[in-house]
Order: sequence, then structure tokens, then C-alpha cells
Amino acid sequence: MSRAADPDQSRAVEALGAAVRGGRRRLGLSVQALAERAGVSFGLVSQLERGLGNPSLQSIQRLATALGLPIGQLLDAPIDDLAVVPAGRRYLMPPATGAPADQQAVRELLTPRGESALQLIRSTLPPGFSNEERPFRHIGTETVTVESGVLIVAQGERRVVLSAGDTVTYGCSEPHWWANGDDGPTVVLGAVTPFER
Repeated sequence: MSRAADPDQSRAVEALGAAVRGGRRRLGLSVQALAERAGVSFGLVSQLERGLGNPSLQSIQRLATALGLPIGQLLDAPIDDLAVVPAGRRYLMPPATGAPADQQAVRELLTPRGESALQLIRSTLPPGFSNEERPFRHIGTETVTVESGVLIVAQGERRVVLSAGDTVTYGCSEPHWWANGDDGPTVVLGAVTPFER
């Protein structure tokens, strides 16, 4: 006797499939191209996008990597059209690996965790902070506004120094890094979208 499907599990697979389909379309990939890029079968992607199947965590990780998304973004529940993130319930993003604890930026996600088209992140950089040795590179476009302090932003060979109120926008597919150019903490607001400029 077969058990009826768990409704919560079915909703989770449907949400995951919708996130994969949205990410694939955003990148202009066919189902076959995404499957090849991720190293998974065409059938797995096809089933998943229809809200079917039970993919392994390894398959989900491969799909997330192929889509240029953190795995959590694929697994988060879809968000409502009107979503409030109370100040006291901001998601504290994981610290970067490899940096000493006193050189870690505190990064708060101000948009809902399930948001895939736009993320707004408030970062507080301690004095002496730099991730020049660990530059970021991902799909998307980022806009950063300095609330207080001085921010050095480098993209490839280009470097700019921003003061409070200054804003910079850049493509993220080229390696980029930040450094705090002030004696005290520097606070910045950064908006990231998965779409390239």
C-alpha cells in the first residue's frame, strides 16, 4: 500500500521547481543546457520544474551552483507580493571563511530570504577590513551606497573611493572586493540583482 504524498513536501518540491525554472529562464538556458551545466539529468530538471520528484541535496547544490545562486535561495519558501522584514528579524548572513573574527563584516539581509530578483544587504565593516585576498565573483549587478565611513571598491583593475552618500554600480561577473578606508566602522547598503548590466 503506497503512502499519500506529504502535502508539505509536495509544496516544497513545487517551490524548488519554480525557483529552478525562474533561475534558468533568467539566464536564458534551456532545460538541457541547465542539466549539462549542473551535471544532472535532463529528466531530473524537467521533473523538478513540474513540481515532481525528490532530488538529492547534491543535485540541488549542483543546480544552485549552475544558476549562480546560494543553495538556501533555492530552498527558501516563495515570498508574498508584500513582505515585511522587521528590524529585529533581519537574517544575519554567514561570515566569510578565511578572515579573522575581528575582520569579519556583519552582513544583514534586509529583503526576504526567498527573494531571488533583488537583495538589499546592510554591511558593517570593521576598521582594517578588506576582502582583497578573497574577491567575490558571481552573476549579477550590484549598487552600493555608503551610509557612513569610507569604502574602497575595486572591480578588476579599477578602484574607487566612496565617502558617505556616494554610490557605485558595477557588474559582478568580474572579480570585485571592498575595503574599509576609515579609522572607524564603515556602513554600506548594497542592492544586488542577478541580472547583468
